[in-house]
Amino acid sequence: MSDPVRAGGPRLVATLAIAGLLSGLAIVSAYRLTLPRIQANQAAALERAVFEVLPGSTRMERWVFGDGKLAPAKGSAGALDDSLFAGFGDDGHFVGWAVPAAGAGFQDTIKLIFGLEPDGARIVGMAVLESRETPGLGDRIYKDPKFGAEFHDLATEPSVVLVQGHGEAPNEVDAITGATISSRAVVRIVNAANETWKPRLPAAESVAPAAAPEGAVPPDVERGGPVPGGRSGGSR
Repeated sequence: MSDPVRAGGPRLVATLAIAGLLSGLAIVSAYRLTLPRIQANQAAALERAVFEVLPGSTRMERWVFGDGKLAPAKGSAGALDDSLFAGFGDDGHFVGWAVPAAGAGFQDTIKLIFGLEPDGARIVGMAVLESRETPGLGDRIYKDPKFGAEFHDLATEPSVVLVQGHGEAPNEVDAITGATISSRAVVRIVNAANETWKPRLPAAESVAPAAAPEGAVPPDVERGGPVPGGRSGGSR
């Protein structure tokens, strides 16, 4: 007499294998179906962030660094890590640069974007794109409007410095009480990006939009949280 357990073994394995295969196909199919929407949402969130950190801009163009110079991107060429965004006003005048940057925070990677004047001398805005910093503490890097306001008119020379209390120098940022690590992480990310990008910036007078401005109006941006499309949360 055959052992029913042994006889059923191959069938059970085959059943589990088929179930696993079907589940995998379902996950892949769902991912492929939702990927275009996810990418569109991320692109829209990035555009809103550029307009937020570059006040007065109503249109943007991606520039990439290659062959030793910064130039307008052609299509989708170049990775985002090698990109900046040039912001322009309604009349086509050059407003400044939006610089994407990322680095380690207390909990996980912090992704942000900040705006630079055309010559890179001052930071005119900063927005957190993605953060998992501790709720109630580190997440104040995007929930506390006072911290965000520290980057509205911030000198980049010498490098940005984090201070406890009330900073008076034009390059000083006040740390968030109880979230010094996250505050320091933001400053470190900004300084590292400036060290990379400022030497690469072309003369402001050489930067012009690729096409005639269309007078686009930037979408409203709700302040006080990560740019829509980003993520937040996490725990210590």
